[in-house]
Amino acid sequence: MKSLWSDWEAESRVSVLVENGISRELALRIYSSRLLGGDPRLVLHGGGNVSLKTMTTDLFGEDLAVLHIKGSGWDMAHIEAAGLPAVRLAPLLALRRLESLSDEAMVNFQRGALLDSTAPTPSVETLLHAFLPHKFVDHTHAIAVLSLSDQPNGAALCRELYGERVGIVPYVMPGFALAKAAAEVFARNPEVEGLILEKHGIFSFGDTAKQAYERMIDLVTLAEERLQVNRKPSFAKRSDLPLRLAAVEGFAPILRGQLASPLQSGAWKRCVLDFRTSEAIRTYVDGQDVGRYSQIGVVTPDHTIRTKNWPLVLPPVEVGEVEAWLPRVKASLLAYVEHYHTYFARNNERVQHAKTELDPFPTVILAPGYGLFGVGSSKKAAMAVADIAVNTIACITDAEAIGTFQPVSEADMFDCEYWSLEQAKLGSGMEKPLARQVAVVTGGGGGIGRATALAFAREGCEVAVLDINAEAAAATAKAIGGTALGLACDVTDPKSVLAAFQQVCLAFGGMDIVVSNAGAAWQGSIGEVDPEQLRQSFELNFFAHQTVAQNAVRILRAQGTGGCLLFNTSKQALNPGKAFGPYGLPKAAALFLMKQYALDYGREGIRSNAINADRIRTGLLTNEMITLRARARGVSRDDYMAGNLLGQEVLPEDVADGFVFLAKASKTTACTLTVDGGNIEGSPR
Repeated sequence: MKSLWSDWEAESRVSVLVENGISRELALRIYSSRLLGGDPRLVLHGGGNVSLKTMTTDLFGEDLAVLHIKGSGWDMAHIEAAGLPAVRLAPLLALRRLESLSDEAMVNFQRGALLDSTAPTPSVETLLHAFLPHKFVDHTHAIAVLSLSDQPNGAALCRELYGERVGIVPYVMPGFALAKAAAEVFARNPEVEGLILEKHGIFSFGDTAKQAYERMIDLVTLAEERLQVNRKPSFAKRSDLPLRLAAVEGFAPILRGQLASPLQSGAWKRCVLDFRTSEAIRTYVDGQDVGRYSQIGVVTPDHTIRTKNWPLVLPPVEVGEVEAWLPRVKASLLAYVEHYHTYFARNNERVQHAKTELDPFPTVILAPGYGLFGVGSSKKAAMAVADIAVNTIACITDAEAIGTFQPVSEADMFDCEYWSLEQAKLGSGMEKPLARQVAVVTGGGGGIGRATALAFAREGCEVAVLDINAEAAAATAKAIGGTALGLACDVTDPKSVLAAFQQVCLAFGGMDIVVSNAGAAWQGSIGEVDPEQLRQSFELNFFAHQTVAQNAVRILRAQGTGGCLLFNTSKQALNPGKAFGPYGLPKAAALFLMKQYALDYGREGIRSNAINADRIRTGLLTNEMITLRARARGVSRDDYMAGNLLGQEVLPEDVADGFVFLAKASKTTACTLTVDGGNIEGSPR
């Protein structure tokens, strides 16, 4: 591991922060925190913490010693001054005189010592930082250190490697007791550069941000070098993997469906998947002994809140055997859940205050022959789980290479998993209406499609944007931000559509909503139209809808959790316009296609609805077309666009709202919703 500290870069970034009213010391604390947080070998997704002891002035202008400590849940990689709230140091130090202190009392006391009562809750390890005398203190969950520490003789290995450079603290659950234990170890040798917390992580400290950071890098590097000495061979590969494995995108929807659970409302609690693979991951998951080393526990208790204590190991699936594989997946998942129930009951009897069992479903899934899946309530959450799983594999691989992986006990893992202060890191609150669902929008590069993709993202959906123009699809995905996917797709080409839906399944594990929106308006008198032009219109405005819906239904049925087909059929389906037959005829067929899907798949919970829109100001309705239509009606351009019963112009965002409404209408199918400001001739009833 190399130090990324740059005096020039530090000075450059610090000067900007200082100009914004942040002290130089705090600015340096932010800089080094981001260096630590940016390396996944050290910390991941809210893990670890850092602190700074400094002076400030109170309301009376008097000097006051404070501890700037990472706020619980803040990510070190992106931390800002607000994520390092100031806590009065003297009251914290006074707590050391106590023999014991409950978690609730500790958190309450720390919040009471905040200079700003609205600041985030200080880290659960605030007192450990406070009880150490150094100005800068860093704490990470470095996987190299954990590979040494997570051994039956972990303390001896660390002592042999570091000598007296570090103090070694036996495992104690984070909180007041750990803070006192760490302080006592430090007091026995105040010359140490850091502390190894057995089976938990590592602390380093210094008089400057640079010194504390570079001590961390140096100590972790020593662990990395030790792991390369006297290594055993890699995991022996299992011999029963099929020679021809089914594609991940083919079985991911089945897996995603099995991970969903029904709600009393009749809806489903779904999940999103994130698939990872690499040579290192495959070596691990394909190991003959994966059923042993993957089930022992997490590398640091801090990870339990995201990954649980062990992953689910899937049976492999052979080409052409996906349907036969399903019962085996169900059996594996049932066994996992029963194992979790037993684990919970066994440990819940031990604790003083009974806990409420958490979701027993796995969040990490190992797939021999493939890789691993992270499971979460969103793509972002699933990615965080997968990141930790990848780190876990690296840590256990190194641990097994020099000895035997042995983390904290099951009881310690349970206590951390059900620790309210750890659960609080994940946050809480109401999910958005369409959270945990994946929406696919065709023609999403502009106009109605773009507005629709953005609208579904605002409602909590993961969104895949499909458009024949790759740059337009990417632009919409970028406008959504986060984990949105932009894909080039020609909806008139069945192979292109199939490939796009396969990519969606690979990215998210499946899909739940499709908005079949792509289309174009061909004009001409029906008795004079070029037959080829009419066929082109049918290809895009009818057959493409069928191809998209067919691919969506295949995935929805594999998942078994219902879903929603949404079609953009236009008012032409009900109210044909003069010289618009080439456009209206396939749109009318698309309207009946929507009803056929509602009829054929309603019993499987798959709803099918359509939007009947008119005069939407989009790129499809060009200025020339508006002018021609207005002249035909003998009105102005503006009067034509607002020529409806409400006298208001209809925008792409209005159509998008209609699609979202239909996606939420769980008891509505075979419905055509008008979004046109009022057009009696185009109304379905």
